[in-house]
Amino acid sequence: MDLVKIGYAGLALSIPIIIWDLFSKRKRTKDDTLYFAVHSAWLILFVCGFGLLLKITGFSEILLTASFLTGLVLLMHWLRVKNRKLDTVVDSPLVEISRSFFPVIVAVFVVRSYLYEPFKIPSGSMIPTLHIGDFILVNKFVYGLRLPFTNHTFIHIEEPHSGDVMVFHYPEDPSVNYIKRVIGMPGDVVSYQDKRITVNGHPLPTKSDGVYNSMEEDISMVQFDKFEEKIGVHTHNFITVPSQPAIFNSQVLNFDGHQNCTYNLDGFTCKVPAGHYFMMGDNRDRSSDSRYWGFVPEDNIVGKAVLIWMNFSDFSRIGKRIQ
Repeated sequence: MDLVKIGYAGLALSIPIIIWDLFSKRKRTKDDTLYFAVHSAWLILFVCGFGLLLKITGFSEILLTASFLTGLVLLMHWLRVKNRKLDTVVDSPLVEISRSFFPVIVAVFVVRSYLYEPFKIPSGSMIPTLHIGDFILVNKFVYGLRLPFTNHTFIHIEEPHSGDVMVFHYPEDPSVNYIKRVIGMPGDVVSYQDKRITVNGHPLPTKSDGVYNSMEEDISMVQFDKFEEKIGVHTHNFITVPSQPAIFNSQVLNFDGHQNCTYNLDGFTCKVPAGHYFMMGDNRDRSSDSRYWGFVPEDNIVGKAVLIWMNFSDFSRIGKRIQ
């Protein structure tokens, strides 16, 4: 089903009806036989228009625009009728739709911008902690309240902690959200040699935890070595492929702060700059992370992943807290 074509068809159907309604001289009354058709046209325009906007902008931008436009319609309507006496004339469909949508849109915008936001896991870079198809809930206020769009913190609450699973804007393309685990805090020296992490000269407590079998994108089954690791207050599992090197040096980008890192055949050592974080996936050999594209600035932080609230392929994962 091509949703884009459906969206354009909805616009083509609704716009002529709306234009006719706006320029017609008829009087709107409670028993207007055309009321339902015009009301439906406005609703179709609203839904299809903002649906198509998702192709060129983000959901938060659409929510803010919708909040502004519906609020403006209600304000203009209130200014127009505040001194008028009620009669049999009814509000226009645009006013009724705005009145219905405005509080809902504002509530969703506030919740998604400052409290919690849902995300879907699209890749296997955080296996075994997170699986492809997991729907997760991200706490957006735990690290402080941030301004929409600029993402700059205006009320600080707490800093990220080592081991947190964090959603952030990918430094190479901030329109894309990534999810990884915090390995290095600002000022930390992170070393990854022979697939073991050392932070500030202290190896992370790690022990073998058997094997982990996972289906790859090419429908082949791969057996990973599974380990248990403790970082900060978090104890979690990570997996590696024994035959794969710790890093492919040819894939390392020339990122900002690259001079803070040294690479060799067995891994790397990086000093995390102030105001930045070093992130890695739990699927160590199937993760594009700070090893390759560098450090995550504080202003790129979206929030802390806290809960799996849905997975349509595995209902047993519902309600699991993210460690």
